[in-house]
Amino acid sequence: MADFPSKVTTETGSQNNQQRTNSLRGLAANVTASMDVSFIRSMPSVLMMAQIVWGLLHWALIASAPYMWAPANGWVLFVAITFWLLTGILFSVNLFGARRRLTAVPWPLTVMAYHAVATLLYLTAFLANAASVQAFSSSYFFGHMAAAAFFAAVVTAAYGVNAFFSYLDWKGDGGNAATATVPT
Repeated sequence: MADFPSKVTTETGSQNNQQRTNSLRGLAANVTASMDVSFIRSMPSVLMMAQIVWGLLHWALIASAPYMWAPANGWVLFVAITFWLLTGILFSVNLFGARRRLTAVPWPLTVMAYHAVATLLYLTAFLANAASVQAFSSSYFFGHMAAAAFFAAVVTAAYGVNAFFSYLDWKGDGGNAATATVPT
């Protein structure tokens, strides 16, 4: 019984406005305290935000054009939307500190593999998008498709740079649990 607090309030009446304001202020403090603000200032974070913004522009431009004229645009749209969603989820995982709570996942290796796969698939999407621009040369959507090809190249480069930084992070981490536990 020593762990039980000495003062316990069990009132069930309505709370006044001051108590509600304090409880909401406390809720907001808990949310902001769990955010990793240092992550936002890092280079991987800046690259991920760029991937999200430019990826959104890319798939919005692809989706605005009739992609039945170039069947490869179905693949381009699939890659663009899939990696836009996955990058948003990965950004949220990093921002809210879920990496520290999910210790069973080898995060440096997982993030490096994710960015490497995203780079390769986005490269194929960029090449398919660039090749299909000519099919729209005599239509209103030519500018949309050309801009989409440009943004696909930019997003591919952003994923490639992020894959490089993820590789450096993975190699800097040691990459091998056995070498990290051996006393020197």
